Amino acid sequence: MTRGLNKVMIIGHLGREPEMRFTSTGRPVAAFNVATVRGWTNNDGDRQEETEWFYVVTWGRLAELCKQRLHKGSLVYVEGRLQTRNWEGPESERHYRTELVAQELIFLDGHDGSDDVDYDDGDAADARGADADEM
Repeated sequence: MTRGLNKVMIIGHLGREPEMRFTSTGRPVAAFNVATVRGWTNNDGDRQEETEWFYVVTWGRLAELCKQRLHKGSLVYVEGRLQTRNWEGPESERHYRTELVAQELIFLDGHDGSDDVDYDDGDAADARGADADEM
């Protein structure tokens, strides 16, 4: 069987303040939206722009750092994997959300060399468990 690859890298600005929660076991989880902008010139020579929004989820110490250091408008590099969750709403409707589960983050608004955060010690592990439903 061949091995797959699920890796995403984005650079963008936060659309809102990070939301911090804790799972039933006390594990911190933070979520925020990041907007990326792609620009190009069409065949008529007109400049075009397209914004894509990503829902980013961070776990453990990385979640705590994001809550402390990130704010609406912050520029950030995020590296991680895509994961799609689904749940049932109050009227039995199915909801789906594709999330970027962050494994590495760089605060690009920083001014010193301490802005690299690589935090892959299992806190970003499979978020599909029962605790993920609390997000």
